[in-house]
Amino acid sequence: MNQFRPLKQNDRGFTLIEVMIVVIIIGMLAALVGPKLFGKVGKSKQKTAKAQISLFETALDTYRLDVGSYPSTDMGLAALREKPADLEKWDGPYLPKEIPVDPWGHAYVYTAPGEHGDFDLIALGADGQPGGEGEDQDVVNWKDITE
Repeated sequence: MNQFRPLKQNDRGFTLIEVMIVVIIIGMLAALVGPKLFGKVGKSKQKTAKAQISLFETALDTYRLDVGSYPSTDMGLAALREKPADLEKWDGPYLPKEIPVDPWGHAYVYTAPGEHGDFDLIALGADGQPGGEGEDQDVVNWKDITE
């Protein structure tokens, strides 16, 4: 028995031109869809920063209820995890895990008293600098990220 039979005209595979057309179509689709997906990544990082800031606000409020005031700028957010030496009413830790960095890998900026309230919490965005637009926009506790 012969395992190989001669190819008929209808039994051929794809030609190089057909394969190239399919690759070009896939490339065009990726070029259209890719930027839309990457635009969502920046927004999701901003939403993550806002959620983390909300958790810090809750922990800071609990700290204030126990101690009577918010941690000073010098104490920083570390006072939520480690008892400052001169506080007797501290009943922490107020955060279950170590203080995270923002979604872009920078430390959160905490000041108390703040310019916009009892304290200010800021994630400096992708560029790590104050201000900015788009992904570089700061995420803060005193206004919504859509403003």
